[in-house]
Amino acid sequence: MARKLISSGSTFEAEIGYSRAVVDGKWVFVSGTTGFDYATMTISGDIVEQTAQCFVNIGAALKEARASLADVVRVTYVVPEAAEFERCWPVLRKYFGEVRPAAMMISAGLADPRMKIEIEVTARRRK
Repeated sequence: MARKLISSGSTFEAEIGYSRAVVDGKWVFVSGTTGFDYATMTISGDIVEQTAQCFVNIGAALKEARASLADVVRVTYVVPEAAEFERCWPVLRKYFGEVRPAAMMISAGLADPRMKIEIEVTARRRK
């Protein structure tokens, strides 16, 4: 199967030079995804709302790759303020409570101070 690049339409992808996701065979690699609503290029100031929007954005990329959040095998969370991460747990459980991918949380600065979380996933398509 040929390599397929997926774009969300975000201006960041063209400006920086990356894809929202790359499909390579059964594997789908979704880039670090933030809580921006790409249709309006707005972002909430709340980490919980940003987390939910991250999953909307990731879900859209996975759908285009003919995969879903249920196919995620690995997730990395990057949060500038580690103390805020626990507030995200109910949203994380909503999407991954049954899937339970391997996970890691890193506390580090993000490219834009409005960003409170960035989520990267790897999925393996089942069919």
